Amino acid sequence: MDKDTVERDLVRLVLTVVELLRQLMERQAIRRVEKNNLTEEQEERIGVTLMILDERMTELRERYDLSPEDLNLDLGPLGPLLPRQEGRY
Repeated sequence: MDKDTVERDLVRLVLTVVELLRQLMERQAIRRVEKNNLTEEQEERIGVTLMILDERMTELRERYDLSPEDLNLDLGPLGPLLPRQEGRY
């Protein structure tokens, strides 16, 4: 195994964990918005934060030549790690 492969695989694993957390945060934000538990300012801040995170994830995936599908690890009999979303995985 060469250094570049190890680095790319490590980045893939880290980005997968970050993507999983991003999706969980997004779902939680949607639930809170639907229950009217957030102020408009909080909704705006969460929306901007999620957009910036998505942009940074895209930049890092491009830097390491990873597609969104590369972050959805196959857990064998348990299926894929991330839920399949239209246009993503």
